[in-house]
Amino acid sequence: MGKPPELSEGEANTSARRAEWTARHHDAATSALIAADAQAFLHQSVSSPCLNTISKAEGAYIWDGAGKRYLDFHGNNVHHIGYGHPRLKRAIAEQMDKLPFAPRRYACREAVDLAEKLKAIAPGDLSKVLFTTGGSDAVEVALKLARAATGRFKTISFWDAFHGAGFGAASVGGEQLFRSGIAGPLLAGTEHVAPFACYRCPYGWPAPNGKPLLDQCKLACANMVRYVLEREGDVAAVIAEPARAVPYIPPPGFWESVRQACNDHGSLLIFDEIPTGLGKTGRMFASEHDGVVPDILVMGKALGGGILPIAAVVARGDLDVAGDFAIGHYTHEKNPVSARAALTSIAIIEDEGLVENAAKVGAHALERLEELKAKHAAIGDVRGRGFLIGIELVSNREAKTPAGDVAEEVFYRLLDAGLSAKLTMGNVLTWTPSLVTSEPEMDWAIDRLDEVLGDLK
Repeated sequence: MGKPPELSEGEANTSARRAEWTARHHDAATSALIAADAQAFLHQSVSSPCLNTISKAEGAYIWDGAGKRYLDFHGNNVHHIGYGHPRLKRAIAEQMDKLPFAPRRYACREAVDLAEKLKAIAPGDLSKVLFTTGGSDAVEVALKLARAATGRFKTISFWDAFHGAGFGAASVGGEQLFRSGIAGPLLAGTEHVAPFACYRCPYGWPAPNGKPLLDQCKLACANMVRYVLEREGDVAAVIAEPARAVPYIPPPGFWESVRQACNDHGSLLIFDEIPTGLGKTGRMFASEHDGVVPDILVMGKALGGGILPIAAVVARGDLDVAGDFAIGHYTHEKNPVSARAALTSIAIIEDEGLVENAAKVGAHALERLEELKAKHAAIGDVRGRGFLIGIELVSNREAKTPAGDVAEEVFYRLLDAGLSAKLTMGNVLTWTPSLVTSEPEMDWAIDRLDEVLGDLK
């Protein structure tokens, strides 16, 4: 599997290369604002100190304080319809004039319309909805619902997964940054297993070229989920990202196997589609690629169109069993402005064919990136679906040795060229473009990567 990456995501924010890049790019005004930010906000790993300032966000692009434009292939996965979509801004303004707020105990048309729309686009027979103001809260609502429906409290989830920063969400999550140190005791009963990761299979079946050897591994990753379900016997739910945001794509048959295991042992299946839902992978929901319907689906991030925060839980109708308890009860639970923003965002995705665009341009991107892999030995693996794309950099392709130092250099050189993306797990360039990204824009980004890797030879 290779040695661990040289820099964790938190350490990368304070690395020597980060310091060198900021020294070259921060003018006096930028430095002053970042210093003010550091004085005003509590510091935390990954997001402190800030990389840069931002002055404008429009369409697929952002501008820093000095006026430099970047094609944004990160966007925290909220910018599916592009930043500041005119139709969305108009809808929000109109709704604020019409009805700016709804106390929880009053029904409002906008919230009901959104619930009905989510039922219509959700896979399978998911038909009951609850809104929250963020994805972490929505995950915790899903956990409470699973407990209420099964009478159990245990969960199975994956190491390295992220499900949010709240205590419940961090407990089922698998990232050290959110689980260790000051986090202290977390929820009891949160079992974890190693995730699917064919290129770096933790079960000892590393796949050549990232393609699983199913005739040999026999889906060891899915079998482990079944094994724990059998050994525990009283697990309320398995919660997971249907496509890991690193990204890693599940091997064929994985979710079918897990779905059957959940059915056999009376456990629910919760899919966290907060980063991948609403078209990111070239389907409305990532789970549709695998033909598996969860019992509970959680979505967020892009639901508010990159302007307002809103998340949702969509569950099977027969799971509406917690009426005697307050499982959400958020002040802005049925906020009409947030609901209108979500309705409009979904309409834009549908009307502008953005899911289809992500599928088409994403397939083109993966084809071109495979060509780059053949050209540049530093690329160990290319993986993804739609606009969820990962490019893993290695120093030795046969040994799959992570090239964290090279990856960090590539990350900053791409920033120099005007491409903003994300570096995950130390050596994986993660691209999650806006769904409005065109094929020429994607080609421009891939050309820049080609140039940077060529320069580093």
